[in-house]
Amino acid sequence: MQSEHGARRTGLIAIFGLCAALCPSPFALRAQDPALRFGGAIPQEVETVYERGLSWLASKQTDAGGWQGGQDGAGVDGICLMAFLASGEDPNFGRYALNIRRALRAIIRSQDASTGYLPNSMYHHGFATLSLSEAYGTVDESLLWEGAKPVRTIGQALDLAIRCAGTSQKANRWGGWRYMPNSTDADTSVTGAVLMGLLAARNAGMEVSDEVIDAALEYMRRSTGRDGSVAYAGGFGGFGESMNRSAIATLVAAVSKHKDSDEFKATLKHITDRLEHSEGNYKEYFRYYMAQALFQGDYASWQKWNAATARVLSETQAADGGFGTGAYETGMSLLALALNYRFLPIYER
Repeated sequence: MQSEHGARRTGLIAIFGLCAALCPSPFALRAQDPALRFGGAIPQEVETVYERGLSWLASKQTDAGGWQGGQDGAGVDGICLMAFLASGEDPNFGRYALNIRRALRAIIRSQDASTGYLPNSMYHHGFATLSLSEAYGTVDESLLWEGAKPVRTIGQALDLAIRCAGTSQKANRWGGWRYMPNSTDADTSVTGAVLMGLLAARNAGMEVSDEVIDAALEYMRRSTGRDGSVAYAGGFGGFGESMNRSAIATLVAAVSKHKDSDEFKATLKHITDRLEHSEGNYKEYFRYYMAQALFQGDYASWQKWNAATARVLSETQAADGGFGTGAYETGMSLLALALNYRFLPIYER
């Protein structure tokens, strides 16, 4: 029997295809393949893993709206929030609407009201900014606080987070970010996380300075070697091979509309030539970025990689639906599969 998600997806594809057939135009000829934009039927393996994982996340959420144990903070709350948003359930009246609202309240309440910082590091700040951007305009603000005194709107929280990132970058001679808002050095991993949050905010309609975006992209560009390897820190390209960093660089170049750059072509080749690579450390982090980078850069490669990843996650998911030791591992594992659903705006190609 076709699942509810599968039925909804099939309906979208049918509507899109009907419109294209009835309304031939130059735009229709340029439009994406509906299967690429909306996806096809969701593989049962993916559905099962995702549903069990969401159930686990829902059961582990605190009354305050966050997740504790292992790594915690605004960024982990944001990762879990995005896992719910990405499933395609109605964020305002669906099964997980209460979980979504609780997570948003937790993220907003954790924010420093004067600096806009979302703790506990700039990693957290980047992922929390990204999650707020994906919720902005999707979650009904009139329902968000459920009778409690509002702290600030999602838009106001986003504006503060954007300003915090800009202020932090000004103090950094590299044009990127490191662990803390006042850090004076930078690395490509943290910079990628913050940059994705800012690109998502801009995509959501928030005002983000081109100067801030361009400086961070230039730092990533300088850090990329001709072979597609990306340096961790120092601002000079290619020292030390890391599939994680090459995937991050591929993703930020694609989302910022720089697919014609030599750096994008190099990092994309670097990761597509190594589809069978598996990480011993930070494997959830790797899968999260690899999924998005391949989807944005090479759809056929993503399809192969996605099928293999779904099998691995199906085999390694715990009996209770979780992954690893906590919410971070579970949320990231689900987001590695979330492109099958195509609901988050940041997943658009």
